Amino acid sequence: MQENTTHQPILLGCIADDFTGATDLAGLLARSGVEVALHMGVPENSEAADSSAPFQIIALKCRTRPVQEAIDETQAALHWLKRAGASRFYWKYCSTFDSTDDGNIGHIEEALMKT
Repeated sequence: MQENTTHQPILLGCIADDFTGATDLAGLLARSGVEVALHMGVPENSEAADSSAPFQIIALKCRTRPVQEAIDETQAALHWLKRAGASRFYWKYCSTFDSTDDGNIGHIEEALMKT
């Protein structure tokens, strides 16, 4: 993947733990007048990045997956955002804190901070 250097820089790369949260965030940003690119899942390649959008959001379904799968998926999303040129990140997790029985929101957060 190539870094996003030819177009407007990515101001914020967002990872959401579910599609609803991702679309809510995308709608909020778009209503504020900024261009947003919303990806359902981690994009396969760098061409999937809408380089004209300074806000990139990746919607995942990781909140209720087994912890290690959720960590792996969110780390893949973070790596994609970094390769696309993002330098600031936002982890959007469910406000109801529902998760697996063991809980994965905190595990994911810790893994993202180490990545």
